[in-house]
Amino acid sequence: MKNMMRGVFALAALCLAPTVGFAEDADGCEDHGAMTRYPGSVLEWCKIENYMPYKIPVGPVTGYRAIGDWVETEGRVTRNFYSLKGGERTHNEVWKNYKDALVEAGFEIIAEGLFPERNVKGGIGGGGWQSVYYTTNPWSAGPAGKLVSGTSTSGGTGAVFGKKARAEDTIYVLVSLEQHSSDEVAAIIDVVETKEAETGLVVANAEAMGKDIEELGRTVLDGLFFDHDKATLTPESKPALDEIAKLLETMADKTFYVVGHTDATGTHAYNMKLSADRAAAVRAALLADYGVAAERLESAGVGPLSPVFTNASEGGREKNRRVELVEK
Repeated sequence: MKNMMRGVFALAALCLAPTVGFAEDADGCEDHGAMTRYPGSVLEWCKIENYMPYKIPVGPVTGYRAIGDWVETEGRVTRNFYSLKGGERTHNEVWKNYKDALVEAGFEIIAEGLFPERNVKGGIGGGGWQSVYYTTNPWSAGPAGKLVSGTSTSGGTGAVFGKKARAEDTIYVLVSLEQHSSDEVAAIIDVVETKEAETGLVVANAEAMGKDIEELGRTVLDGLFFDHDKATLTPESKPALDEIAKLLETMADKTFYVVGHTDATGTHAYNMKLSADRAAAVRAALLADYGVAAERLESAGVGPLSPVFTNASEGGREKNRRVELVEK
């Protein structure tokens, strides 16, 4: 940790721009403890996923929308998007500062590339490479499109990825940036912490689910538990059902599908029936125990047909086993 903090302070020392713009940071966003921002940057967007599979590209583009060499990992992922405006610093300078900070903090550099002009040939850190990278690790919202889209005055791009073993896990700090315009350097820092996630801690929250409905038209109903390979809700599901009922009360003018999902383990026919039965069980509980009108909810099961993560890992399979509320 001491070496890591030296790296953070080294970054600040290497950057000569004044530390301004913090008051404009997006609400609820802050630097990750493993890597601070380039001074003068504004933290415009952030998101944290307590668990998600993640693929780290460590080789160049090898074909159409394809990178040949990846490190596959999973864990807690923090994504911060920074904008440095004013034109006093170039993306070359920002890239060099981040690389030096990672090295000073004891990180192994596992991928790097810097292009003074906008690169379209697919080298590590190039515009085409970044497009494949962020398409492979998508988010429901965020700034990746801005980073890879460029403008009429956009310049070069770059990336520098570091890896470090810690006592409890391995941490990756992944920096991508571009000269988005003549007076703006855009940067995304993803931090992946691979410590095994505790499960069963998340319960549906009416306010958060409402925001998902408004933004995405659907929300995952966290905190629902079923007996193994059955459609029987366990008593531990009550806090989540309470929140779901609260959400339905605040959105009394809306109707929804209750949609069950499974992983890909087992036969297709079995998973289709299990997902439909579990969705029906959630609907039945909301009608019987909370007085939700029957015409407001329709249940359906889609089995393994709409995964959110790969079924190749247990973590991905766990995320795929879910029930969602989808606005009609």
